[in-house]
Amino acid sequence: MKLLHTADWQIGRVYGFERDVDGNDPSAAMAAARFEVVAAIAELATQEKVDAVLVAGDVFDKQALSDHSLRRVVNAMRGFNGRWVLLPGNHDAALAVSVWSRLLRLDVLPDNVTVALQPGVFEYADLGLAVIAAPLTQRQTHDDLTEFFDTAQATAGLVRVGVAHGSATGILHEGIDSSNPVAADRAATARLDYLALGDWHGTKQVDARTWYSGTPEQDRFKNNDPGNVLLVEIDGPGSMPRVVQRRVGRFRWLPLALEINGSADVERLQDDLRSLTGDDVVRLSVAGTCDFASGEQLRSVLEEARARAHVLEADLSGLRLEPTAADLAAMRFDGALADVVEELRQMQAQPEQAELSAEALKLLFDLARREGVDA
Repeated sequence: MKLLHTADWQIGRVYGFERDVDGNDPSAAMAAARFEVVAAIAELATQEKVDAVLVAGDVFDKQALSDHSLRRVVNAMRGFNGRWVLLPGNHDAALAVSVWSRLLRLDVLPDNVTVALQPGVFEYADLGLAVIAAPLTQRQTHDDLTEFFDTAQATAGLVRVGVAHGSATGILHEGIDSSNPVAADRAATARLDYLALGDWHGTKQVDARTWYSGTPEQDRFKNNDPGNVLLVEIDGPGSMPRVVQRRVGRFRWLPLALEINGSADVERLQDDLRSLTGDDVVRLSVAGTCDFASGEQLRSVLEEARARAHVLEADLSGLRLEPTAADLAAMRFDGALADVVEELRQMQAQPEQAELSAEALKLLFDLARREGVDA
């Protein structure tokens, strides 16, 4: 048996990136990529001749989606004619009135799509598969909804696969196992051949039979191996699964941080940023000190990189502009103007004023260079 495990499609995800200088909205392409990756998953499932695609929750990012978006995701799935099993997660919980009730009312789901709106066992005798599903029927719960897996009965001889959405207790970090817990040893206690989990947006192995697939399209600045789906092969009931990661995502989210203390550091940054492509989303944090010339050089490097990347956000609040004696002499600052320069330099030492005072210094030097010190 071959399965494709995916989760956290987050259809309808909204991004808050600013428009570029020409007014283009980078968030639009990133929202569209979430539909495109579903089509890529369907194509991969067909190519790999999998028996079923299991989507372990958060198909949708929110309950309030347009009918147009619901139809688009169904159309993206049509590239695979085999069995789909969709599980509600915390973002798209199976409430009495939900995105799922609206999707069913539209009557656009083909017969090969199962939506597990209630906990239970879904048997597919033609595939030799029993899927035990634990959908979320509310956004958060402190109960382990997979507990019934241990006593769930399925026809003998079928491969037992669990599907759930939540936090494997004691495995994940960052304090996220406070709600929607899933026992980390559930695959063993429930005699599962495989447990497909969603909620963690990176690819992660819990044990030999339990995995998070992660989101197929990265959506945050975390280095936890997102952008994948999992191909799972199981020879039969009781056999150990063989799991292979396959990358399907388009965008890469890259958090970068560095310290600059002169022109050589700016040149190294320029070399690093030359590898960026139009599919990179970058958050760059720059600290350190630079003189007037290095600051101008950095500004040019960032503008060049922005034209290359899909998004580049630069945080320069940790960067101090320290004019050299040569800078000051070239600008011929004296008297009250020299006092202003010194006051702005001192203000940079105060965190709440650092970014504003550095920008003021840059503006002052720009004016002095373009218009002359008298202006």
